[in-house]
Amino acid sequence: MTKENLEFKTEVKQLLDLMIHSLYSHKEIFLRELISNASDAIDKARYESLTNSSIMENEKDWKIKLTADKEAGTLTVSDNGIGMSKDEITKALGTIAHSGTKDFLAILQNREAKDNPELIGQFGVGFYSSFMVADRVTVISRKAGRDRKNGVKWESSGDGFFTVEDVEKENKGTDVILHLKDDEKKYLEEWEIRGIVSKYSDYIEHPVVMDVEREKESELKKGEKVKLKEEETLNSQKAIWLKDKSGISENEYNEFYRHVSHDFTDPAKVIHFKAEGTSEFSALIYIPSKMPHDIYYKDYEVGPRLYVKRVQIMDHCEQLIPVYLRFVKGVVDSSDLPLNISREMLQSDRQIDIINKNITKKVLDTLEDMKKNEYDRYLSFYKEFGRILKEGIHFDFSRKEKLADLILFESTKKSPGEYRTFQDYVENMPEDQGEIYYIIAASRDEAAGSPYIERFKEKGYEVLIMPDEVDDVIMNSLNEYKGKKIKSVVKGDIKLDKSETAEKEKAEKKFKELIELIKFQLKDELKDVRLSGRLKETACCLVAEEGGMDPHMEKLLQSMGQSIPENRKILELNPKHPLFEAMQAVFEKEPKSLMLEQYIKLLYDQALLLEGSKPKDPAAFAGAVTRLMVKEAQKA
Repeated sequence: MTKENLEFKTEVKQLLDLMIHSLYSHKEIFLRELISNASDAIDKARYESLTNSSIMENEKDWKIKLTADKEAGTLTVSDNGIGMSKDEITKALGTIAHSGTKDFLAILQNREAKDNPELIGQFGVGFYSSFMVADRVTVISRKAGRDRKNGVKWESSGDGFFTVEDVEKENKGTDVILHLKDDEKKYLEEWEIRGIVSKYSDYIEHPVVMDVEREKESELKKGEKVKLKEEETLNSQKAIWLKDKSGISENEYNEFYRHVSHDFTDPAKVIHFKAEGTSEFSALIYIPSKMPHDIYYKDYEVGPRLYVKRVQIMDHCEQLIPVYLRFVKGVVDSSDLPLNISREMLQSDRQIDIINKNITKKVLDTLEDMKKNEYDRYLSFYKEFGRILKEGIHFDFSRKEKLADLILFESTKKSPGEYRTFQDYVENMPEDQGEIYYIIAASRDEAAGSPYIERFKEKGYEVLIMPDEVDDVIMNSLNEYKGKKIKSVVKGDIKLDKSETAEKEKAEKKFKELIELIKFQLKDELKDVRLSGRLKETACCLVAEEGGMDPHMEKLLQSMGQSIPENRKILELNPKHPLFEAMQAVFEKEPKSLMLEQYIKLLYDQALLLEGSKPKDPAAFAGAVTRLMVKEAQKA
């Protein structure tokens, strides 16, 4: 039999070091994680056995067995599930195949990790929690359907290395043997094991069993007691989602949430319902209170667990929820779907579509009720998941108005930390205001100081502040709310005061030739040059056409290496700014003045800076500004 000595990948070595030296409290969660892994292994085997009866081998029942050996100082967690081959065990236990691993390690290193050790479950690395209580871990496994000689033994002391060797194993499945540290032997006590299983794993649907010693009356001698060992089930195995809501406590709901989500906090909301009629199913859905740290990664697993008649079919069924509710966790148990349904079949199954619509409606109705009746709780939820929720406005046309009512915004008329809804905004609009205005800004201060909202402030018009680059795409998808058009303050022409039309026409006539000169000099950079209806104090700004792309979105796409279509801007000029009187005087005196040419270049570079872009030639811009400063200083 070959025995290989292998080294953990770097991330695993770092994780083990944290497990062994940094995590002190709540160590008992190691058993929850191992039982959960065993349950998953049985679910996989049970599903495969539907089409391949040989998976069952000679066993009749699925179960997870705990064995405490006080003499050897070992606690063993055994399952008769799918098992692992040599390659699988090396990959599964020697590498963390997770794109969020580095972020996860940073979280553990930069916070009081000992206060939140349950984070390990959230990142799918629960097996390594064994090293919090064991100084050596042995795993013996055999893949279901393979010969007894095809077993494999994995072993490590958590020192950065592990060994893998071929062994014989009589039964399929996996045994995880923990060689407990001297000060962790309490986990061999029956009362301790019972307490942990009851607390964390009561709802595991497979029996979690243990041999217990009990005194019984002898059958041979009446009145005499003898000690006998018998296998006893430690968990209730009750499918909580099939129970009546009135018989379930808040604590029971929360513990099951931790089981299905591996989260360490209580959920924000529990949604438990049973649907009858054209499609019969039970659903226990949770809205989390904290955002998973890996939710934006490509390999984030979306969707509730799918059961069919209490048989788990999938760990994560993404077809059951829309993408903008991907934070939702829970269980769905259908009475109508076939047991052998595949992912391909799910995509076109009418019953799945009905379940999806039901869950979506329930979640959105629950969020609406939270916003109305539990605003502080809803605000906490929104700060975590608002960015994801509003994606639905773009992706779900049929529900965009309902989703729009759930979105919260900061605004130029609200104090920091206070929020507006579209409904609030419309109800507080001045009578002469016809549109809903917004600005994309990285911060409230950036929005408040933006030249693009100068005239809006003067008119007393509120501007919604949107913090995410994608908000522009989302607002374009929404387009209007309650008959009011939604308009970006950095795009299109702005006409806030019809009474100024005559004054603007007079200015256009006065500066016509100067504007034509600016257009000619900047013809390769700009689409047009015009007088502005949005500026009051600032000399100029760049704006996109009505259907153009917001500059924040442009920068996001460029940072991702994506090409963007040519989007030449419009330069808007403030005719009331003294700069243009000065430029007009120079133009009338000498239309081909080099100074005027330099002013026009500086004007454009200034507009680029105000937009958040860089001048085309920063060195030339800095040089021109310096020369002007020297010239003014010499005059003084």
